[in-house]
Amino acid sequence: MRTLSWADLDRALETALTRFESSRFSGVYGVPRGGLVLAVCLSHRLGIPLLEQPQAGCLVVDDIYETGQTVEPFRERSDITTVVWISKVPPLWWQALEIQPGHEWVLFPWENAAAANADELQYRASRTNG
Repeated sequence: MRTLSWADLDRALETALTRFESSRFSGVYGVPRGGLVLAVCLSHRLGIPLLEQPQAGCLVVDDIYETGQTVEPFRERSDITTVVWISKVPPLWWQALEIQPGHEWVLFPWENAAAANADELQYRASRTNG
């Protein structure tokens, strides 16, 4: 399991600020639940509103792209920008602040390690039994 720290989050936010410094977004929307912390942080650092729903011209953020299920609803939205902190596959229609190929589980700094271990076991079991 790869354990990320708050310092890692700060580095990811700096990457996002550099990447989007010339962009103008209407706000930032965090995909529940993984994208919420990132959305709040980016809202503060970019000086843009935190949105309850995605809207035209906004930045949609999530913590990780693994299966794509949580960001898939935004795939056809050409009026928004979608970014994840970590992508397990090379980005196609979304952007990634970091690419981490492979199957290593990621523990984000805001997560509970014991709960993350249980989530990983459940996730892996769902992939082998289905």
